[in-house]
Amino acid sequence: MSEFANATIVREANIYFDGKVTSRTVLLEDGTKKTLGVMQAGDYEFNTDAKELMEVLAGEMTVLLPGEDDWQTYAAGQSYYVPANSSFKLKIDKIADYCCSYL
Repeated sequence: MSEFANATIVREANIYFDGKVTSRTVLLEDGTKKTLGVMQAGDYEFNTDAKELMEVLAGEMTVLLPGEDDWQTYAAGQSYYVPANSSFKLKIDKIADYCCSYL
């Protein structure tokens, strides 16, 4: 899906890691929450409350998911799930565009 119909966008940005990661919250009519964001090159670690579906829209993300020993690289058009109440690590070599769905 390349666009969201009948959505509310929260005006204020979510800003992390001194501005190297930013996103905007999108709320859909059915109550679904998503964020659309960009990550600049860097190493990051995020904590989750809800289960997340991370979709890579452009660029690449190298990810260490909870309980895993091996890093996996996801390119544009690929996605991965992150369990609720966990943390995951990311290595970004070039700018990555993403959509995160909270499940």
